[in-house]
Amino acid sequence: MVPRRQDSGVKRPGAGRSGSVINFRTTVSSSSVRRSSAVLPSLLTFLVIVASGGLLLMIEKGMLSGVETPPPRGSGRRMDLTRQDAKHSPAAVDVDSQIVQEIRNRTIRTVCSQKNMPHSIWTLSPLQRKTLLQHILVNDEYRFLYCYIPKVACSNWKRVLKVLGGTLENVEVNIKMDHRNDLLFLSSLKPEEIRYRLKHYFKFMFVREPMERLLSAYRNKFGEIESYQKKYGVEIIKRYRKGRAKDASVTGDDVTFAEFVRYLLDEDVERMNEHWMPVYNLCQPCAVSYDFIGSYERLESDSEFVLQRIGAPPSVHFPERQTWYKPVTTETLHYYLCSLPQKLLRELLPKYILDFSLFTYPLPNTTTQHCRH
Repeated sequence: MVPRRQDSGVKRPGAGRSGSVINFRTTVSSSSVRRSSAVLPSLLTFLVIVASGGLLLMIEKGMLSGVETPPPRGSGRRMDLTRQDAKHSPAAVDVDSQIVQEIRNRTIRTVCSQKNMPHSIWTLSPLQRKTLLQHILVNDEYRFLYCYIPKVACSNWKRVLKVLGGTLENVEVNIKMDHRNDLLFLSSLKPEEIRYRLKHYFKFMFVREPMERLLSAYRNKFGEIESYQKKYGVEIIKRYRKGRAKDASVTGDDVTFAEFVRYLLDEDVERMNEHWMPVYNLCQPCAVSYDFIGSYERLESDSEFVLQRIGAPPSVHFPERQTWYKPVTTETLHYYLCSLPQKLLRELLPKYILDFSLFTYPLPNTTTQHCRH
């Protein structure tokens, strides 16, 4: 059963599917956007992949044979703004942000156009499809789908969805987030209902630098959450710490980052816990044509764009960061990665290489000279 609301509620920026098309914000003049596209030659798509190390993996899998880079989009079409919040005015968005969106757009389209990549959710394996559908949240009133990524502000986005759904008074209500109740998941719908929403609804997700997200999950789950310490921490310590395999006193509250990485190396990415499963496997950007992929690094402005795009009321805004939140700083990430045995890091990166490549994040610099500083 498809929703009764007519398509006039939200207009899709483009018709049809061309790989994974990500509609970037059109908040500067048409000529500016065209100039931005003009300086992005086809080679740049491949340079992005090369810079992140993904090209080697793609060559090995035969993914780049016969690649034809799609032409620049650069339509320069402006969006009519309905929200009047000057503080978050999209006019403040710089051209660099749009260039990043364009590079990301073209990189995803190029990689996802290959024959051996999934082109719809129905070509995914049952396990892959189950994971994806369990991570896509639905709002029928505002006609959008949001694929949530743990450790990428998903709790705050769920607050927004609950406010839009009328089950939460406002995003600042001080309550513990219930990640299941009062939320509609795509996995709970019938195939024909899923198809309709994937075709007609605005689809978005948010990404974060892979190693920063991984470190955030490690610090939170093994440093603060007892259930994770007992379920995963005990297993990790008994498996990777010498002499502790049969130690009944292990509590799992002192897992080192190196031990955590060793555990990840032995895990199948498709069966990982969602907090450290690669973004690619969670949201399948080749199987789902996302209209917008926001960045954690530009969380405030990207979130405001999404709220404008879905037609959210001006009273609904993205929540402020909680006072208790401990951000992963550049210095903190530098410390953990430089303290990690380089052999482990070299083995870990391939598991997240599609996250680096598709979302245009450079591989971390852990050379001896860099780590000394």
